[in-house]
Amino acid sequence: MLTGKQKRFLRAKAHHLNPIFQVGKGGVNENMIKQISEALEARELIKVSILQNCDEDKDMVAEAFVKGTKANLVQIIGNIIVLYKESKENKQIQLP
Repeated sequence: MLTGKQKRFLRAKAHHLNPIFQVGKGGVNENMIKQISEALEARELIKVSILQNCDEDKDMVAEAFVKGTKANLVQIIGNIIVLYKESKENKQIQLP
């Protein structure tokens, strides 16, 4: 689990990132979870955008990603989900 201080730090780091995944009409599927897992391993901190035509609630989408990738949910802001997972091989972010 992340502390409040760590979440603030990650939110600041994520501020300038662009979403690299979009969840649309199809919702969340295994393939998407696998790709997000790989992206988290490479980058540690990513944003996922939820499109207007997504049938699932954004909280449900975030929960599915957290369960599927074992990542930490940093925040949900508007239709953007920010996820963090410490990389095994490629550690770049040093948490406070």
